[in-house]
Amino acid sequence: MTQLTTDVDIMPQAIISAQQLTQNIQLPQKQLCIFENLNLEIFAGEQVAITGRSGSGKSTLLGILATLDQASSGQLHVCGQAIQKLTEEQRAKVRLEHIGFVFQSFQLLPHLTALENVMLPLRLDPNFKIKEAEEKALLLLKKVGLEQQAQQAPKVLSGGEQQRVAIARALVTEPDIIFADEPTGNLDSVTAQEIEQLLFQLNRELGTTLVLVTHDVDLAQQCQRHLELVHGQLIEHRVGA
Repeated sequence: MTQLTTDVDIMPQAIISAQQLTQNIQLPQKQLCIFENLNLEIFAGEQVAITGRSGSGKSTLLGILATLDQASSGQLHVCGQAIQKLTEEQRAKVRLEHIGFVFQSFQLLPHLTALENVMLPLRLDPNFKIKEAEEKALLLLKKVGLEQQAQQAPKVLSGGEQQRVAIARALVTEPDIIFADEPTGNLDSVTAQEIEQLLFQLNRELGTTLVLVTHDVDLAQQCQRHLELVHGQLIEHRVGA
């Protein structure tokens, strides 16, 4: 007998799902609402940009979606995990197994080589093996075009090269999601374009979900989805419009 497949059976599962997400900050005289009752679904392999005016809360939202911070209320599921029910140790495990980060300021350790910086996340694995880690890190440096700079310290690398090291570090644990907070904010326009294209290329090649915060609307329009945080609410813009 042929079994019929229903629409429910083939519905894709959201890799990030937020319901009624609210973030408040307690000030001396009042409570400030950053955003309220946000609902959001992001699916595996998507490129999603979050924009908004300075102070709109977009980086705060990214930090919560990435499990670095906790929302005041609401529910968040990341890679099938109910984040609000986890301890900090359990959230750290989710980040180690599923999430990579790219920051505006690179966040490389100056006393380590490019190779050692890329290897850092692997050292958190209890089964860490240095030879395997080196081989994996070198492979990622080659993928971002920096194999020849593996033994150089960050201070002798250009800004674009440092960001490429940071991208390799973000990918070395084979994460399901890359969160990028203003990844091209400290770069000149030509280098910024190179880094943007590298992020999109790796997203396509590896199938890693890309969620980035940016003030650059042109960059946001290159993503498959563009969300804008306005007065504490998310507005989705049609890409290319």
